[in-house]
Amino acid sequence: MTTTSTVKALGITVDNVSKLYYPAGQEPVEALRPVQLTIEPGEFVALIGPSGCGKSTLLNLMAGFDKPTAGSLYAGDKRIESPDPDRGMVFQQYALFPWLNVRENVALGLRLAGVDLATRHARADEYLELVGLKEFAQAMPSALSGGMKQRAALARAFCTDSSIILMDEPFGALDALTRGFLQQELLRIWQDHRKTVVLVTHSVEEALFLANRVIVMTPRPGRIKRDEPIELSYPRDPMAESFRELEYSILSDLKEELHAAQGLSTQKTSS
Repeated sequence: MTTTSTVKALGITVDNVSKLYYPAGQEPVEALRPVQLTIEPGEFVALIGPSGCGKSTLLNLMAGFDKPTAGSLYAGDKRIESPDPDRGMVFQQYALFPWLNVRENVALGLRLAGVDLATRHARADEYLELVGLKEFAQAMPSALSGGMKQRAALARAFCTDSSIILMDEPFGALDALTRGFLQQELLRIWQDHRKTVVLVTHSVEEALFLANRVIVMTPRPGRIKRDEPIELSYPRDPMAESFRELEYSILSDLKEELHAAQGLSTQKTSS
């Protein structure tokens, strides 16, 4: 069974975007220092960097969950100002509604878009088959394992036929075996449908295994340190010399930034 997409992928433009937070009674926190980034339609881009570097903040701005302090973001030629069904989101913690069965969870975006019952159930079943969950269509989320819940979340994101799929550490809470399986599933679905995918991850190996472009961010305030096109052919072998060399190079960049940030923190503490 092959599911066909009816929506063309859109690119994302991040135009000189910065973000400050103002915690009550505290100094402002600069999460992002002006970021300029263009993501082409159909690209698979991984955002990677140390904890607190602003990569999830940037993803939430792309989703429209938050607004920049300065600058603008666009999906295609449309300015991003609020959430939109054309930008699907996959969270680390599944975000399935416990009172809906698996099919109803997967079809939720179609339901909110006003699609009739028969059509949305048929489309949901197509994507459930694609991720190997069709026999669990009427099960409640409580009956699923963590990996199965995340497969349902992937099915929901793609079922809505969004142009853009945003993913915030979607496999971070899973065991290594399940994580590897779902990485393969995600890659297969992306290759079939060529949506624009933006993945936040802490894992350099995961970024290189999946993405055709890796964005390395600095510690807070987040900026782009490195924008690396990944020209390794699919399927990728993490043990291959070319893969390991690129992984080592990116890890070296990340370690350099962490050491610089720790040195700055030590200076501030001693002053």
